[in-house]
Amino acid sequence: MPTASSWITFIIASILFIQVPGPSLLFTIGRALTVGRRDALLSVVGNGIGVTVQALTVGLGLGAVAAASVAAFTVVKLVGAVYVVWLGVQAIRHRADARLAMTGTRTADVGRGHALRTGVVVGLTNPKTLVFFAAFLPQFVNPTAGHRGVQIAVLGMVFGMLAICSDSVWAVGASRARDWFARRPQRLDGLGLAGGVMMIGLGTTLAVSERG
Repeated sequence: MPTASSWITFIIASILFIQVPGPSLLFTIGRALTVGRRDALLSVVGNGIGVTVQALTVGLGLGAVAAASVAAFTVVKLVGAVYVVWLGVQAIRHRADARLAMTGTRTADVGRGHALRTGVVVGLTNPKTLVFFAAFLPQFVNPTAGHRGVQIAVLGMVFGMLAICSDSVWAVGASRARDWFARRPQRLDGLGLAGGVMMIGLGTTLAVSERG
């Protein structure tokens, strides 16, 4: 396993990386504004699971292949970008659902499983974290301990847990802002629109971003 000093450095570096505004953080905020606290937190957990699976692929050597392949990187990037844009479009189309559910006109029908799966898909298709893991995680491996893949997998799981904790705080904060707007239900329409636009912008940025 990594040394104690490597663990400390890894945790500090991971926390700093997680706090930099990126796809996962913006997705979390957009979901909190669009669908509320419960589903946003479930999406956060799903995103953490997806990110952890990415780390496991790096541990198996698959991440390095994807990171080195322009075609593989592009496919993953575009799949993730299209999915996030689709979520944004859906949020805009159904921006009145939260208000209608709050006023009793319509019952929310988005299940917990759906919110969790949404986060998993976004986490799995985030190419930035895949490339980041391929370059970042191996630096903290203890070469004298052996089991390189296992060490990378453990580091990835710890990173995923840190991401879940951090993004959960952001989700709660954003959902409280949503609750404040909800004091006047009509405000939720605009809030759903804002969350949808945010996710469309995020997806577009992912699609046109350069590799790196």
